[in-house]
Amino acid sequence: MLQRHLFTCRTTELEVAYEASGPARGRPLVLVHGWPDDIRCWDKTIERIGDQGFRIYAPYLRGSGPTRFLNEAAVRSGAIAALALDLSQFLDVLDLNDVVLAGYDWGARAAYGVAALFPDLLTGLVVAAAGYATAIRHGNAL
Repeated sequence: MLQRHLFTCRTTELEVAYEASGPARGRPLVLVHGWPDDIRCWDKTIERIGDQGFRIYAPYLRGSGPTRFLNEAAVRSGAIAALALDLSQFLDVLDLNDVVLAGYDWGARAAYGVAALFPDLLTGLVVAAAGYATAIRHGNAL
């Protein structure tokens, strides 16, 4: 079984808690969870790919698990722009490059933002997400 360890790092707004596993010099794979889930949703994925040479990072998004805001007065927002900024700063603080970024739901939206704004950091993007409000009636269309 792959050993996982809990770490933290500081961005401009957060103390981000994350688990890391795999070889220290392995290719970085960052797994970004959705809402209202947390990193436990990736447990089976990590078990299956843990021996493929990846250094796997699973950060807790803002408002999840032990991740904390550094300033009590900071605006608590789950906006895509905030999540993408958090994720880009997480990659920057850990000096991660040539990253394979995987996410679903809110994690996918954050990953899309990072891929659009910082494409040079990534070598791969894997996402699974349902669109916002896809079942809301607009006019006569469903």
